[in-house]
Amino acid sequence: MNEAQPPHWEQLDADAQLAARVIAGTLRQPLHELGVEAARRLLASTPPDQPLTQLKRVDDLTLPTRSGDLRARLYHPDHPPSPAGPHPALLYLHGGGFVLGTLDGVDEVCRAIAARSGWAVLSPEYRLAPENPYPAALDDCFDAFTWLRRSAAGFGIDPRTIAVGGDSAGGNLAAALCLKLRDLELDQPVSQVLAYPAVDDAFATPSWTEFADAPLLTSADARWLWEQYLGPDHTGAVDHLAAPMRAESLRGLPPALVLTAAVDPLRDDAEAYAERLRQDGVEVTATRCAGVFHGFFTEVGVFARTDEAIAQVADHLRDVAGA
Repeated sequence: MNEAQPPHWEQLDADAQLAARVIAGTLRQPLHELGVEAARRLLASTPPDQPLTQLKRVDDLTLPTRSGDLRARLYHPDHPPSPAGPHPALLYLHGGGFVLGTLDGVDEVCRAIAARSGWAVLSPEYRLAPENPYPAALDDCFDAFTWLRRSAAGFGIDPRTIAVGGDSAGGNLAAALCLKLRDLELDQPVSQVLAYPAVDDAFATPSWTEFADAPLLTSADARWLWEQYLGPDHTGAVDHLAAPMRAESLRGLPPALVLTAAVDPLRDDAEAYAERLRQDGVEVTATRCAGVFHGFFTEVGVFARTDEAIAQVADHLRDVAGA
């Protein structure tokens, strides 16, 4: 190991160490020093000409919302569900710290989930901060969920079997969506799938210090992204729909699968949220994925742990559909 590399690199497996070196060579400055536009250009994802996971049908859609139309993609599994009937569906919300992230960035993981689980996957391109601060992204996700439930039958989807999920900021939005639906006394999703969700604004758990200079996302980057999400005009206390850990109770929320990365500033917050869900009577499966850092879940074909995590999500969704 290079002495200049942080000690926690020793916790990374071979795939993650290689990826961390590539990131270190690409990101010469932390995200918070690059600024919004430069970070977006540098981290923009371009899908390959031939996706790793081929699907017979992927629809490019436009979803109507209270703020206007959103781009979205609907991934259809190739095989009919068993038993025969409409497919269940997962509303998948991309990560990117509320500032970055695109449909292309999660194209491969959405394809993989659809292919392996037998669930349809809807991926919306919600509005980003700082141009559209909180609660714009959550409003878009709420409207996308409402649209999916209302329009499901026309796409061969069962409106009674819709789950929500996402990674990082998308995990925050999935958790917040469940809380908002509960607060409004509306029907819950059948499950929430949260990959290293950003759920707390205290930045106080040990992993924020232990992995302050972790690959891809540093603690300083996460704080900066959070500031962009709240926006310069935000004053007063942060509510539980922005930071789900602030909710007085998590009772009444749907069963959850929570995945965390071993080397990640967000790790302890996400695991504490899983424990709070459990304490409040929510069925939870929590897995810490060894040897990887924040962002691994969407990197299909890069990390062996990504394949394992997607397999766990697929198994979870199949179990939910079977139940």
